[in-house]
Amino acid sequence: MTAQDIHQKLLAEFGGDVILAFKADVKDPWIEIAPPAIPRVCDFLRTAPGLQFDMLCNLCGVDYFEPDAKLAAKFPYQPHVEVVYHLRSLKLQHRIVLKVKVPRWLQNEPGRLPEVPTVSNVWGSANWHEREAFDLVGIHFVGHPNLVRILCADDWVGHPLRKDYEMPLEYHGVRGR
Repeated sequence: MTAQDIHQKLLAEFGGDVILAFKADVKDPWIEIAPPAIPRVCDFLRTAPGLQFDMLCNLCGVDYFEPDAKLAAKFPYQPHVEVVYHLRSLKLQHRIVLKVKVPRWLQNEPGRLPEVPTVSNVWGSANWHEREAFDLVGIHFVGHPNLVRILCADDWVGHPLRKDYEMPLEYHGVRGR
């Protein structure tokens, strides 16, 4: 099944209010999903005959922060955070990438982490991937059963893969820069 076929099935099932965009002319074609609908769409992709995406290969967070003025002209989008889901059907041997885009801060209030519903109840492996995206990029996965840091220490401040992250000068007596 091609990415175009998968996109058409999702459009037929959920409509244009949930299936927001499709990019086919790239190495890994992707489909953008409305954030509140991501658990329903993923459950459909996992269980629907002919789709059967039984494997979440990867889930990661990406921060698209506005660059300096010199690069701003080449920055074709508003600053935002994405969650990227790489899915595969082992049985049917097809794959697709899903994206969910949210503002960098919840309600545009700096310091309030953006929220995306968890898919850990669809694929168990999402539990670990979502914890990593939370820890490093600062995305809060609503409904996650144990959303705590996985790589950084519990008392670490901030999210190191955010583009505006400032490395501390010192952490527990160890120089950081």
